[in-house]
Amino acid sequence: MDLEHYIDIAAKIIEAIGITIILVGAITALFKYGIAAIKGKEDCYFELRRNLGKVILLGLEILIAADIMATVITEPDLESVLILGLIVVIRIILSLSIQVEIEGKFPWNKKSNDALHKAVKKESVR
Repeated sequence: MDLEHYIDIAAKIIEAIGITIILVGAITALFKYGIAAIKGKEDCYFELRRNLGKVILLGLEILIAADIMATVITEPDLESVLILGLIVVIRIILSLSIQVEIEGKFPWNKKSNDALHKAVKKESVR
């Protein structure tokens, strides 16, 4: 067995961890949402979105790490590089859009859009 074989196994394990995090996190977030909805909490929907977003972000970042590991063992032909690059770009765009949705700002902006969050929360209370 050579190093490429171990890297392939490690990449597959990391992919499985990323998928497991998303799956378990989504189930947990939905369970918490169900409990909060039964108790009649006002902002449980926003809490669900925030929890799901965080879990998906974490899972996507781990999946991107697995993709990067997979590039080490991939034969460097144009088709495989383009496919892998496209997958990574799609996952990065998804991560960025989810993070903007959760935080209300781009990661490189220091100030968040607190006024917008407060206005949305105020409207949901009504």
